[in-house]
Amino acid sequence: MSDEASIWLQYARENLQVAEMALAAGLLNPCLQNAQQTVEKALKAIRVRQGMPPKRTHSIRDLNRDLANAGVGMGLSEDDCDLLDSIHIISKYPLDSVLPESPPDSSICQRCVELARQTLSAAE
Repeated sequence: MSDEASIWLQYARENLQVAEMALAAGLLNPCLQNAQQTVEKALKAIRVRQGMPPKRTHSIRDLNRDLANAGVGMGLSEDDCDLLDSIHIISKYPLDSVLPESPPDSSICQRCVELARQTLSAAE
């Protein structure tokens, strides 16, 4: 594996650890932020490993689509991508809630952490 892909994966692992610790502590916004970042960085690691540049985007949908077009299926559904994409910006600022249609709860966080685990596992 390239050094660059390894670095992306190391950052993704750290984000996953933080997401899991935040979930255990009931810190839902940081949990969601770090789960989303885990998936984003794992997908970018796979791009690098496939000889593609690490695209400058936070869109899980775009990253997942690019990989699928390159013949690399990650198992993320359209709904998974929608959920993860709904988190990125909104979770960083105290507007209404992390998710645009409802406040975060532990079940949403658990789902996002599980998606992060699955994506990271597939990337490694």
